[in-house]
Amino acid sequence: MAESGSLVPIWPMLVVPTLQVISDGQSRHRREIFDAVADYAKVGDEARAETLKSGSTRFEQRMGWALSNLSKARWVVRPERGRYLITEAGRTALAQYPGGFDYGLAKVVFAPFWPEKTKVDSTHAATSPQADEVSDPVEVIEDAIARIEARVGDELLDRLRDSHPDFFEQAVVGLLLKMGYGGAAQRGKRIGGTNDEGVDGLIDQDALGIDQVYIQAKRYKEGNNVGREAIQAFVGALHGFGASRGVFLTTSAFTGGAIEYANKVPSRIILIDGSRLVELMIAYRVGVQEEKHFSAVEVDEDYFN
Repeated sequence: MAESGSLVPIWPMLVVPTLQVISDGQSRHRREIFDAVADYAKVGDEARAETLKSGSTRFEQRMGWALSNLSKARWVVRPERGRYLITEAGRTALAQYPGGFDYGLAKVVFAPFWPEKTKVDSTHAATSPQADEVSDPVEVIEDAIARIEARVGDELLDRLRDSHPDFFEQAVVGLLLKMGYGGAAQRGKRIGGTNDEGVDGLIDQDALGIDQVYIQAKRYKEGNNVGREAIQAFVGALHGFGASRGVFLTTSAFTGGAIEYANKVPSRIILIDGSRLVELMIAYRVGVQEEKHFSAVEVDEDYFN
């Protein structure tokens, strides 16, 4: 079983496979165990490639949490740095729990080994929506941040849709500059208006303006999607400027016909819909500010090897 949106098994589901791969009594290195468990549990390449915002892979994060709990329960020991060995208690557990673990069982079995400050009292357990989810704390934090960013993204879209067209055009130019287009000199400007000839912004990629990116920005309500005709008009405007590259941004979405047309025309047209737009604004801190900053630590395995 994997959590919604992830192909990686939850860490309790990795407990028994971990015990299985070291059940022969041989000590194995952490990396060797990870690879063996991935094979045993049939964790595919796509699942193993899933990354967290911290940069680590989701599979390695969950394997680390599984090994941590196995160590606390003394089902495995570390005879040498970075190496793990099953104990008699681990063999007993392997025989006792042949069906493996889910969140509920993992909480019952491993909670007695957790530090007191991480345990949830009965009152909290009755009211917490995640009381039965013994998740990796890093993933809990990242999931919470994702929910915050989703809420902020919705608010950003509302603000952009209600803004003046000039403000929106300047905002998308500012976003692309913040993303690194226009170089250190920030060579970009809004050129929208009644005589904009179908282009709302222009970014010079070099000091002489030889390499240019043209921008079109449509401030549409949800459901009022950008169609093929609008993309065709933008391509025509690019040809009028002798340009071959452009970015089309909207606060709504693009129809299937618009996406198909943009993908097949010789001009390089990048389409950014409302969801992607606010995602980029949050990532590059445009129109938002950091409310709080959190950091998490883990043992540096390379330091001890």
